[in-house]
Amino acid sequence: MLKKGDRIPDFDLVTDRGERISPKTLKGTRAVIYFYPKDDTPGCTREACAFRDALPKFDSAKVRVYGVSADDAKSHGKFVGKYQLNFPLIADPERQAIEGFGVWVEKSMYGRSYMGIARATFAIDANGRVEQVWDKVKPDTHAEEVLAWMTGAAPAVATPVAKKAAPAKKMAASKTAPMKAAAKKVPAKKVVAKKPAARKR
Repeated sequence: MLKKGDRIPDFDLVTDRGERISPKTLKGTRAVIYFYPKDDTPGCTREACAFRDALPKFDSAKVRVYGVSADDAKSHGKFVGKYQLNFPLIADPERQAIEGFGVWVEKSMYGRSYMGIARATFAIDANGRVEQVWDKVKPDTHAEEVLAWMTGAAPAVATPVAKKAAPAKKMAASKTAPMKAAAKKVPAKKVVAKKPAARKR
């Protein structure tokens, strides 16, 4: 898999819109290229819809977004239409970009090994070099994570609510009574001198 600082590989592919995409067409602008396993599957749909919803913010930051899978342009077109996706999907059935970026990897499921596309995202600078790589992707929150990095915004962190100090426990009256009594000064008893008994005459 490509790393930060690597130059992106050469490829010449078509989107669902009929546009040709290559390193040459990407030059001069920043872009996000995210790879996903397959059109219209649960995780891939959630990820695509998250990028769809965040696209106005990517546009404001002048960052182009592309999704890539091994599905053909016809499959991409159906996927785009079903979920009203507002960014291009690159068709890569021969895995030019998929293998070039290093996301064609061995996977395993239910004890069976097979080759497939790793869910990974690459931020590309205006000169065609990798700015950042995400190889551990959570489909539901990934678009916002990438946007925050691309725009330099810190990810939202929940502010912990300060806990009020617990009031000091009152001691039981039975325990405090001896202490209070001890604190008070007990006046000394006056000793009255007894008069000597009268002598008998």
